[in-house]
Amino acid sequence: MALQIFNSYSRQKEVFTPITPGHVGMYVCGPTVSGESHLGHARPYITFDVIYRYLMYKGYKVRYVRNITDAGHFEEEGREAEDKVSKKALLEKIEPMELVQKYTNLFHWAMLQFNCIEPSIEPTATGHIIEQISMIEKIIDEGYAYVENGSVYFDVKKYAEKYPYGKLSGRVLDDLLETTRVLEGQEEKRDKADFALWKKAPPEHIMRWKSPWGEGFPGWHIECSAMSTKYLGTQFDIHGGGMDLLFPHHESEIAQSTICNHVAPANYWVHNNMITIDGRKMGKSYNNVIKLTELFTGNHPLLTQAYSPMTVRFFILQSHYRSTLDFSNDALLAAEKAFKRMWEAHETLQQLPLPQNESGKDPALESKLNGLLMELESFMDDDFNSAKVLANLFEMVPVINSFKDKILSTEDAGSSTLKQMKQNFKTYLEDIFGLKNISGADHDKLKAVMDLLIEIRKESKAKKDFSTSDKIRNQLLENGIVLKDEKGGEMSWGIQ
Repeated sequence: MALQIFNSYSRQKEVFTPITPGHVGMYVCGPTVSGESHLGHARPYITFDVIYRYLMYKGYKVRYVRNITDAGHFEEEGREAEDKVSKKALLEKIEPMELVQKYTNLFHWAMLQFNCIEPSIEPTATGHIIEQISMIEKIIDEGYAYVENGSVYFDVKKYAEKYPYGKLSGRVLDDLLETTRVLEGQEEKRDKADFALWKKAPPEHIMRWKSPWGEGFPGWHIECSAMSTKYLGTQFDIHGGGMDLLFPHHESEIAQSTICNHVAPANYWVHNNMITIDGRKMGKSYNNVIKLTELFTGNHPLLTQAYSPMTVRFFILQSHYRSTLDFSNDALLAAEKAFKRMWEAHETLQQLPLPQNESGKDPALESKLNGLLMELESFMDDDFNSAKVLANLFEMVPVINSFKDKILSTEDAGSSTLKQMKQNFKTYLEDIFGLKNISGADHDKLKAVMDLLIEIRKESKAKKDFSTSDKIRNQLLENGIVLKDEKGGEMSWGIQ
């Protein structure tokens, strides 16, 4: 089965055909670093990390560009010309770029906790002012933007006469004109639906740059168009982000890029669905915004305990990225238990010795396991359905535990099937889903120490130094680590 991706623009699944065979260009809208990353940031960046990993698994060379929005980002449908970075810098009494650095570092730290691979390129909006000004000049030259009082606006109505404005978001221009609120300071626009490409900076505005139209700062939408064009070209394969960006951000990106570059920017538009908390939209008015540091420490009224980044990552992957995901304390508790069970089965599976027989002695069991394994790639090829992959892996967990408890023999499955199980659990859980032991690097260090202790204990038993052998086992048990003597002199360990 060929990889199929649900394209938000066409509203249907389409076979993925990259512009350049063997290569993929993917742009994902990054965070606005005016504050600490919260739960809403977890889903898109984990989602697109898995997509990035899977495309590489499929053999593609991927250029993954994810930007940092460190200037502007004023809301077209909110408080006019509000610059989130400048406003927060004033509140914290620090320089805007000091604030940007602080929250960029926190964002990078959170992504590291989630085991997200760094993007190929991470451009910043402030680092590409020249490209944005150049793009705006081209749009003006094409006749689709106008200058008013030092600001530049995109002429949406003129664009809509020739191009399908609103197709991505499913909005009709006439409806937009009827429902768009009249905001203070917008009387200079020719039309309510027009959006700013460049805003004149008022005297009190901190972040400002010189332009052909006077000192000001860029519009939110032009930033991404300029950066995606610079690093991926005028047309690239995948543009991603959360569904909240469909309008006005991505709709506006399409319009301005199409006029400037004479071609629509991306072939596939991919959007993850939103997060709710206990059935409610996350928002300051509901007092339910959970920062990632609060999630990891449990320091929030809605949480009864801390949750590891891997528990959160696992929970997100248990649902398809296009479905609504409801966070609750109970759901996270269930995910924590499920992940622990899955990971313990994974570690058990990797330690099981392969039987001598190639084919299984229980044809029904062998057929069932092979059927579950064969479906894994087809599920991921069907619009990255991580939920179905995890469901199949979970079906194999009781079988793995039966092998461990000697209820079933590995000979029942056969070495060929068991080898495939080992490989697929590692490939999907670790390489594609980016999961790792809850304690991550600490676990790797613990494993190295345990391997050493097991070797010392083996040597002690061989020398009949049972005092040292028992001391190692008993002191480990006091610290919650169970050491088991297996057949053939082998030893296994686990955390209570």
